[in-house]
Amino acid sequence: MFKKLLVLTAQLIALNIAHAQFSIPGFELVETIPVETSLGIASTRDAIAVWCEMFDGAREEIALEQFYIADKPGDAFDKVQGCLAAAGKRGVKIRFLLDGSNKFSDPASVERVQNIPNLELRRLDFGKLRPQGIIHAKFMLVDRKVGFAGSHNYDWRAFSHIHETGLRVTDAGIVSQMQAIFDHDWNAERVLAQGKDVVPLNAGKVLADDSKDAWLVASPNAFNPAGVGDSESELVRLLASATQEVRVLLYDYSVTAYGPNNTHPYYDTIDRAVRAAAVRGVKIKLLLSATNADRYRQAYLKSLAMMPNVEIRLVTIPVASTGPIPYARLTHSKTMSIDGKLAWIGTSNWSGGYLDASRNLEIVLRNAKMAQRIAATHAQMWNSVYAQPLDTIKDYAALPR
Repeated sequence: MFKKLLVLTAQLIALNIAHAQFSIPGFELVETIPVETSLGIASTRDAIAVWCEMFDGAREEIALEQFYIADKPGDAFDKVQGCLAAAGKRGVKIRFLLDGSNKFSDPASVERVQNIPNLELRRLDFGKLRPQGIIHAKFMLVDRKVGFAGSHNYDWRAFSHIHETGLRVTDAGIVSQMQAIFDHDWNAERVLAQGKDVVPLNAGKVLADDSKDAWLVASPNAFNPAGVGDSESELVRLLASATQEVRVLLYDYSVTAYGPNNTHPYYDTIDRAVRAAAVRGVKIKLLLSATNADRYRQAYLKSLAMMPNVEIRLVTIPVASTGPIPYARLTHSKTMSIDGKLAWIGTSNWSGGYLDASRNLEIVLRNAKMAQRIAATHAQMWNSVYAQPLDTIKDYAALPR
């Protein structure tokens, strides 16, 4: 009897977790927690469940814009692939826009995606629009009604071995803007293929419209559709608005950029805004992947950590029991909470080449419930065994990125 009670209790707990959901009107917070870790707050659904739900609900069209494709047959990500394939077999039109650099895509994985019925794949060389630019955004849309944006690449590791954060979006205004970005980029590939130039949409910086409680910003500004504000300008503005505390969780933070011929030009737009907030007395708590402590970043990070009101901690996720996994076992989220009132959830790293030259998008929510939930995730990781304060004296050895 006691054993039956334990089994029943376990089943109920599993059922509750499966149906756990954290949402505000128009937006659901979605997370992936690396397996074999103690991270995670039970109120969010897993990305695999959400992506499959979206694909299963598609009736007319699925549109995906992604940095790269990498699957692993036999992994949990197979379920996502299966749901996408099932949609194609039902007759749903699938448009898949991929960065044209081929830097990280696995050829066999790309071929498997291309074999999905009713799927058209295009590769956009974003570097032809902006030097050193890439499609770094990770977002998708279903039937022009539901969207998803966040840090998840179309990568099996992103759904099991990396800390990721995203938003399922049903807010009609935001979905419409996301669709406009996708359609612009999809059509840009065909224009370039015809040997023509893609004409910039904006000559000057377009400021974000923050008149509502939710707004979308994107980069690069020159190729943002009407009504979509500039990510770089908005991030600087939001940091300038902070009065008490800023909690940031990132994969990459740097005052350098990815330049031609493996150069690293100086880029301090975001760093200056962070330091200015600290000088005003705002408490900055910056959580970064431990991969940031390489020879290009650690000196600048140490100088930032020595400022009053700034704390930096580096996150290291232990190797999985199955052995080392390249480009995994790390935090890849891109989130920010300001004063417990405003949340920023996006696709961009905070370094040069992203918010100024590459396709990225971010969603800003003026909502205390969401901001405090983002802050709670940050606090859990901040206080966990996986996060250690940046030592300003230690000479860090470079970790694989």
